[in-house]
Amino acid sequence: MAWSCWARLCSREVLSGRRCRGHRFTLYTQHRNGFKRAPQKTEPRKPDQESGSKTYKSSLSPPVQETIFYTSSPSLKHLVKPFFFTIGFTGCAFGSAAIWQYEYLKSRVQNYFNDARADWMDKLRPQKNGDFRKQVNKWWNSLSEGQRTVTGIIAANVFVFCLWRIPPMQRTMITYFTSNPASRVLCSPMLLSTFSHFSLFHMAANMYVLWSFSSSIVSLLGREQFIAVYLSAGVISTFVSYVSKVTTGRFGPSLGASGAIMTVLAAVCTKMPEAKLAIILLPMFTFTAGNALKAIIAMDMAGLVLGWKFFDHAAHLGGALFGMQEYRPWTGAKPSKPIKTKQGFIIPEDHFVQETSYRADFKIPEAKTKFSPNPSAVFQAPSRILNV
Repeated sequence: MAWSCWARLCSREVLSGRRCRGHRFTLYTQHRNGFKRAPQKTEPRKPDQESGSKTYKSSLSPPVQETIFYTSSPSLKHLVKPFFFTIGFTGCAFGSAAIWQYEYLKSRVQNYFNDARADWMDKLRPQKNGDFRKQVNKWWNSLSEGQRTVTGIIAANVFVFCLWRIPPMQRTMITYFTSNPASRVLCSPMLLSTFSHFSLFHMAANMYVLWSFSSSIVSLLGREQFIAVYLSAGVISTFVSYVSKVTTGRFGPSLGASGAIMTVLAAVCTKMPEAKLAIILLPMFTFTAGNALKAIIAMDMAGLVLGWKFFDHAAHLGGALFGMQEYRPWTGAKPSKPIKTKQGFIIPEDHFVQETSYRADFKIPEAKTKFSPNPSAVFQAPSRILNV
């Protein structure tokens, strides 16, 4: 009897223990099921339904940076910062070009006094091995100074064009590589959009024109001044586009090197109005550079007045007006005359020599010109030396 009572008691305790464990397990299971069902609720989508301007972002994915625009139409007061950026960048560009040119000319004179040592070093320098390297070196040496200068610009445009083909880079490219006065990022796109092309045909056409006029513009301005003019032209043409869009209320993103290339085209056509030009796909039709510049300006003026939206005509006009003054000092002063010194003729920077004896690569004068023992005495100010 005692054994039966003890067995009944043990069986009750075992059954009661199983029931408790089962109850706790069930509660735990319901708690986990409830945690899984939480993301299926429509509560995270309420902000999207309440406000159409807010975009729903899933909590399971990293946040995406949105392109920020002004909620209201920008006015002229929003262009104060781009205006000072244009002035500051242009001044820094030409100042850096003057320093670069000064150091380059100074180094050329120092190399002139070390010609014997340079020839001796060339003999000891190992020659390039391989047919491919020799062909590349031969091709590079066959290019003019202007073509070698714009090669880096073309490479930068091709690199940015490849970035447009990367899907994760789309929002970054739209924000920083397209210029739009309705965007909150205004200053950096003024320069970066000059190297940005989304269409292959657009980039190929612009780079072809730049390559065609590279030798003329570099021989006209010099390598250092050309870089300063090209970068400044991109910023200035974009600022003119900003002013036009804010004034007319026609907003939209713009990109391309057309504004800077219009500066190059206008400078060459203004300096050499009788030069013969031809259309890319129609080489049989030729016309003078002066007439071509007038036709381009007239077309851009018509597009700006009539509101054509395919091209940024305001940027084209800004670049053309800036380029028309670049073949001479943009201060409007008359070219100064050469100064006779003991070392030879010193040609100030604001004077562009038209004689055939002047070359853009700044060849050091031959034995006719005598230099002082101190090379730095010749370069007290940036200058060009003309052999007579």
